[in-house]
Amino acid sequence: MLLVEDDRELVELLSDAWRGEGYVVDVALDGHRGLHLGLTRPYDVVVIDRGLPALDGLDLLVRLRAKSIWTRALILTALGTVHDRIDGLDAGADDYLVKPFDLEELSARVRALCRRALELADVLRIGSGHLDIARREVVLPEGGRVSLTAREFALLRVLATHPDTVHTRASLRRSVFQDAPAQSIVDTYVYYLRAKLGRSVVRTVPGLGYRLGAL
Repeated sequence: MLLVEDDRELVELLSDAWRGEGYVVDVALDGHRGLHLGLTRPYDVVVIDRGLPALDGLDLLVRLRAKSIWTRALILTALGTVHDRIDGLDAGADDYLVKPFDLEELSARVRALCRRALELADVLRIGSGHLDIARREVVLPEGGRVSLTAREFALLRVLATHPDTVHTRASLRRSVFQDAPAQSIVDTYVYYLRAKLGRSVVRTVPGLGYRLGAL
């Protein structure tokens, strides 16, 4: 999850609550940082304030959508007129909640957006094959299926959800292996995926990290 909010007390409240629910939370305190993270890292949900320093929240969302970043987005703001809500939804938001808000309601809306993101991504392409999310299997071009462990699946899903993104080892560890102390665990699981699916399934980008390849 990405939280773009400049109120530090609110950031601490929300990030602590969501991490307690098992989410991995990145925080941006201004619009430019939020835009950078939204363009370079994969998220299931982004929660955005409107009156941000450097770049307004609606401008941030418009720029993400212009770059074909379709991460589920919730606008969280004190601007609550009908026209404000219409502007937010027209900018590409999936939901809009006005401050002050109930934390339980906000968390329920975030869970709903996460479910919608999963429901719309039952199949992810991997070259001529695909990742069957419901069965947690890779379907090969010739029709065979390969089962993955939970962490192999999670790693390949992150890569396949954002196939044009170069993922650093640090971002992959944060997304998939947050309880692992060593960053080398990413390389280990890339090795496991290549052993099961062929070396081309994950591409190494020298000096940067990994991106999705093909079966």
